[in-house]
Amino acid sequence: MELTVLAVPDCPNVAVLQQRLAEVLADWPGVTLQWRVIADVAEAVRWRMHGSPTLLVNGHDPFAQAGSSPALACRMYRAEDGSLDGVPSVAALRQALEQAIAA
Repeated sequence: MELTVLAVPDCPNVAVLQQRLAEVLADWPGVTLQWRVIADVAEAVRWRMHGSPTLLVNGHDPFAQAGSSPALACRMYRAEDGSLDGVPSVAALRQALEQAIAA
């Protein structure tokens, strides 16, 4: 499994995503994790980044909303309780990886 994190320079949510991914990836030691800085709209379009940070699992964004467009803006994720957060929860990240493994 290959994970790629896409983020704009100085994204304030990258550190939180990094912490949450470290917790989740402790269960999957063989997973490859890459970090890519996206600096312009053309790159956001090419990488299909729907805001920063975006996690791609095997090249696919498991948190993409239907009809969303590539963006260089901050991204918001819906938490289990309905609130908004700047990154997916640990549980949501774990579920995305489990679904990718099952596919």
